[in-house]
Amino acid sequence: MLDTYREVVTPEGVALHLPAAGPVPRALAWLIDFLVRAGVMMAMGTFLGAFGRGGAGFYAVAMFLVYWFYPIVFEAMWNGRTPGKRSMGLRVIAANGAPVGWLAAFTRNLLRVVDMLPLAYAAGLVSSLVDPWGRRLGDMVAGTLVVHEARPRDPQPAAVDTALAPSIALRPYEQVALVAFAERAPRLSEARQAELADLAEPLTGARGTAAVTRLYRMANWLLGRR
Repeated sequence: MLDTYREVVTPEGVALHLPAAGPVPRALAWLIDFLVRAGVMMAMGTFLGAFGRGGAGFYAVAMFLVYWFYPIVFEAMWNGRTPGKRSMGLRVIAANGAPVGWLAAFTRNLLRVVDMLPLAYAAGLVSSLVDPWGRRLGDMVAGTLVVHEARPRDPQPAAVDTALAPSIALRPYEQVALVAFAERAPRLSEARQAELADLAEPLTGARGTAAVTRLYRMANWLLGRR
């Protein structure tokens, strides 16, 4: 596999490619959420501090609610995103690609106490590095996955406007792969395009830029651009 993603096939037979998020963007999202919570608690502390000992009791309750329910509520009600995750382009989803629910959001965040052990999320970090989809222990138990959220892109014009019939009959999955290459390649560097096109040398009979051009032309033929 040239790309790191989790493929999920829905009951309708649709293949979903879910690009799993690694520990670095997740850590940055957590830091942003921590700063947001700290800002909220500072504002509440300033307000409740005026009420003396009674205010201190309310502050303790508010701190508990903000710490534990901030991620749960946001993930369950805001399409799997906290402010930190949204700023980093991340989202929590179920392992089958469905939106995350209340139970899953509660479970994955409750098990943060395990991922924190023995210090500074060490267990969660080791788990995310070992797991092929970057899941921490809470995600494994809750059946969730943190992914990079797909960002809308403007449609790309065809890179090559001529068509070329493949020299051999292509199976359906090979046709899908060829069309997918033509759709994605314009967003890749020339070196990356050539690297991918070289894998299809038995089909194109060429390497490098020539192979890339032939793949574009074959994709045009498959799409009826003749």
